[in-house]
Amino acid sequence: MMTDSPAPSTPYALVVDDDGLIRMDAMDMLEDAGFRTFEASDGDTAIALLAQNHALIVLLFTDVQMPGSRDGFAVARETARQWPHIAIVVASGQVQPGPDDMPDGARFIGKPFTADMVHDHLKEILPDGQKPEPLRD
Repeated sequence: MMTDSPAPSTPYALVVDDDGLIRMDAMDMLEDAGFRTFEASDGDTAIALLAQNHALIVLLFTDVQMPGSRDGFAVARETARQWPHIAIVVASGQVQPGPDDMPDGARFIGKPFTADMVHDHLKEILPDGQKPEPLRD
């Protein structure tokens, strides 16, 4: 029996970007890769969502420059500290990470990014048990 609803084991990704068009584009790329998505437009909302849903989320995909008290680097570091099981991708078109900006294991990609770029990074950083079906080789 086929249904349109994803399987309960479908992993979630959290997409954080203050630009709605970029956020929607990133969510589409991740949904095409087999994720369900949460979204946030700033770092403070992202941390609140992570606090509530960290058991479901396997990927944080965040922009760097956003309004609020936390930029994407701060969200990435806090995520790595509190929820080490979550893989992290940080994206920016204007800022390059400095030596202490990114937590260990996090990936940085420049904007504009393509679905292929994003999917290639995810194939490398996600453990097999957390990869949605479309990302499995």
